[in-house]
Amino acid sequence: MAVIATLVIGADGSTTKDGSSEGVTSKADRERFLENRRAADCILIGGNTARTEPYKKTPVPVVVISRHSINPLADNPLAHCWNLAPIAALDKAISTFGERIHIEAGASIIAELISRDRIDQLELSITNIVGGEKRVDIQALLKNFTHQQEKISGDTRFISATR
Repeated sequence: MAVIATLVIGADGSTTKDGSSEGVTSKADRERFLENRRAADCILIGGNTARTEPYKKTPVPVVVISRHSINPLADNPLAHCWNLAPIAALDKAISTFGERIHIEAGASIIAELISRDRIDQLELSITNIVGGEKRVDIQALLKNFTHQQEKISGDTRFISATR
């Protein structure tokens, strides 16, 4: 099984700037993100991510986990909206679409899945952007992973962490 979570973070730990991850991303991050996404059987995101990020077109099915009954990605024919907790949604996504799940949700959903040992690999992209919102503690995200590899490409530091 390969459940991979990706998260882009600014140098100050911010995961958004001006309400979107686009404000903290870099060209190198975007290229790596899209490469990882293409290998997935399914993408799993939260409702806030669906409402603030560009998911109108995806290469594979995308599951939105949300308490709202209206699918924020109704224009995407590959979108599914499930009112489930993250663990239940991940289990259903695996049984419905396959084992290669790409988690592109916000930090709180990712942190919950990490705390329950449900993420096999965490891909962090740390850019030099500062002044954003929704800060996370990078070390807290990494503490449950035993292996970490770092690489720098341009202005982005990549950390790939596995159990």
